[in-house]
Amino acid sequence: MKSTLIAALLAALPMAAAAQDPVKVDGKHYKLVLENAAVRVLKISYGVGEKSPMHAHPDAILVPLANSKASFTMADGKVQAMDVVSEVANYTAAMTHAPANVGTGVIDALLVEIKAKTGATATMPGARPGMALKPLADGPGGVAYRSTLAADFHEAAGSTHEFDQVVVSLGPADMMLAVEGRPTVNKWQRGDVQFIGRGVKHESKNNSGKPVDVVIVALK
Repeated sequence: MKSTLIAALLAALPMAAAAQDPVKVDGKHYKLVLENAAVRVLKISYGVGEKSPMHAHPDAILVPLANSKASFTMADGKVQAMDVVSEVANYTAAMTHAPANVGTGVIDALLVEIKAKTGATATMPGARPGMALKPLADGPGGVAYRSTLAADFHEAAGSTHEFDQVVVSLGPADMMLAVEGRPTVNKWQRGDVQFIGRGVKHESKNNSGKPVDVVIVALK
């Protein structure tokens, strides 16, 4: 009986590890950027050769900011390799894994974790004025677009959308974003993140005098 109990406890260890939050078990490589009822956004940073313990993610969209190569040891022991391409987003289903940087450069990325849906499903934008949209990744919970904002792009004060969205800057830019209830942002650096909730009034304007590239993750 005792040996059976020990065996059961040992068998449960991988399941316990699988439930671990990466921010809690590996704060070196995963930093919380923002969190609300719709999403949690994590900054991922790995030096060359660095590894992470087993942890879990819900459905998510990965936005890489550098080229890199990673391997993932899954909960069942299988290992998967992945070439990560800068600025090419990927939709990832919920998973448990232990990542490692097996390339020659750093892993630098943002992970938009999608929380359980509580409201109605939104209709995804097919086009938006002054904004070119190129789909990068699509999954049950959201869509990632590479979006080029025209030099004269301007969403008027009081604008709203029926979908939640996470905006990720792909470079330094003079771009004004005023979201109701939050301080206005005028300067963006590469990797800066802002959230605009569905139905929330906002205004945005490209003040750079040239097109600006961002990644928009729109939540279904």
